[in-house]
Amino acid sequence: MAGKTGRFAIIEQFLADGIDHMFGNPGTVEQGFLDVLSEYPNFKYILTLQETVALAIADGYTRATKKPTVVQLHSGVGLGNGIGMLYQAKRGHAPLVVINGEAGIRYDAMDAQMAAQLVEMARPVTKWATRVVDPTSLLRVLRRAIKIAATPPMGPVFVCLPMDVLDALQLEDVIPTSLPSTRALPESQHLLQAAQLLKDAQRPMIIMGDGVATSAAQEELTRVAEILGAEVWGADSSEVNMSAAHPLFKGQLGHMFGEHSRAITTQADAVLICGTYVFPEVFPALSEVFARDAKVVHIDLDAYEIAKNFPVDLGLVSDPKATLARLATALQTSMNADQKAAAQTRITRHAAEKEQEKAHQDEANQARRDTMPLHASQFMEELAAQLPSDAVIFDEALTTSPDLVHYLPPTQTGSYFLTRGGSLGVGLPGALGLKLAHPDKTVIGFSGDGGSMYTIQALWTAAHHKIGAKFVICNNHSYELLKLNIQQYWRERDLPEREFPTSFELTDPAIRFDELAQALGVQSARVETPEQIAPAIRQALATDDPFLIELIITNEVPDHIVHKAVNKYGIA
Repeated sequence: MAGKTGRFAIIEQFLADGIDHMFGNPGTVEQGFLDVLSEYPNFKYILTLQETVALAIADGYTRATKKPTVVQLHSGVGLGNGIGMLYQAKRGHAPLVVINGEAGIRYDAMDAQMAAQLVEMARPVTKWATRVVDPTSLLRVLRRAIKIAATPPMGPVFVCLPMDVLDALQLEDVIPTSLPSTRALPESQHLLQAAQLLKDAQRPMIIMGDGVATSAAQEELTRVAEILGAEVWGADSSEVNMSAAHPLFKGQLGHMFGEHSRAITTQADAVLICGTYVFPEVFPALSEVFARDAKVVHIDLDAYEIAKNFPVDLGLVSDPKATLARLATALQTSMNADQKAAAQTRITRHAAEKEQEKAHQDEANQARRDTMPLHASQFMEELAAQLPSDAVIFDEALTTSPDLVHYLPPTQTGSYFLTRGGSLGVGLPGALGLKLAHPDKTVIGFSGDGGSMYTIQALWTAAHHKIGAKFVICNNHSYELLKLNIQQYWRERDLPEREFPTSFELTDPAIRFDELAQALGVQSARVETPEQIAPAIRQALATDDPFLIELIITNEVPDHIVHKAVNKYGIA
């Protein structure tokens, strides 16, 4: 480092921490450190055409690698472009280290072109935000940022790097960041108390979230569920926290409406919450989310989320993996024969119910087979037949996600990543991040026609860097989710159903995603008929290059009673 300036030092600090990718869109005030990247051939800069795309690719990459990931944004306008996706990263607990260039401290008094309060802009959508104001603390601040991002509860951090700070001679040593261990355990009496609260339950329930995956506690959580015979529901659960094929896994609680969740959670007489907050809906229930006499135990490394909105009988600020392992032992040794037999009976009942639900869904899908426009289930069934067993999926299919996971249930840790945080447009770039993390695996990103248009520029990055991810855009020519949500709005307010707002439709003109992909350098195929499904999937999987399938599907909304005329695109 002797004699080098900060623009070299920051790259060497990242490499010292095992960070060898930077995702960004270049700008003039960052040109100093971008100019030195050629001197570090092991450090890869992934060029994107818009800041939202850079953040979303990094989000997918950091979710797959489970380590801090660097994003470069440009000044105030670049940060402004990325704010929505930074919110996504914060809600999704992504350990992104966002560095943002700035003209220089010496220009502070000038209020010149592109001047902005960058730290204040970033603070609401990050875990921590700061500005380096002295060259002697440049690396110290970067190490602090990396540590904060990577320490549970993880989240994005923001560091403003003025150009004159980076151009100053750097005297700090480059040393790896010290990351604290968070494998904390509760005291023995609290584990015994948790077991006592749960073991007598006749209707036990576990609510799990991504804190389980962060802690690598999937096996331990499954063991506790099996000992209790507890049904398991996901909340803020976007990864494989438990195999979806397990008899006790019941699915996801509501994302939009708290009433959907409350109808489920109030059925339990004992609830174990692990690795999530309660509850991550847009319109959450304000009270009585659990039965009046239900016992509630909450395990999480994020003390802020325990009892944040609703009281619990026992809150344990501890590591899910180690805590669940010891809880399983405490339950096994304290439960009597009758309690263990009752748990096995519940497992058998849940398994039979799950098989019955699957059979009903298979029957319904068969009845829709070969209809036009296509139903997504037929495509997903064929995809499941052709896809390699170790494939990795990024799911932003939204209204077609149920069809996707029906035929491709997420069972293996690290094989499935669901959109989280609320921002649209993560499906295409998220898949690029996964592919960069898993270059030897087949990676497929699913998105809708609406969501994909937020970040369609990601296809150019795929072609430019030869990132061989596959993409499926489920095109129903509408914002289908908004149609489902407004139906709920009508029901809640006792309003009659009517034609959906025209602002929910994405027609006139129709978007040709196959042609858009080709214009951005990505091979593509358009699937409109049953006969086109299998050949398009074979074509996509046969190439090492990126490939996009535009899947034209029905936009029929279940139970919508208003007559719908067929438009000129043949979509009812």
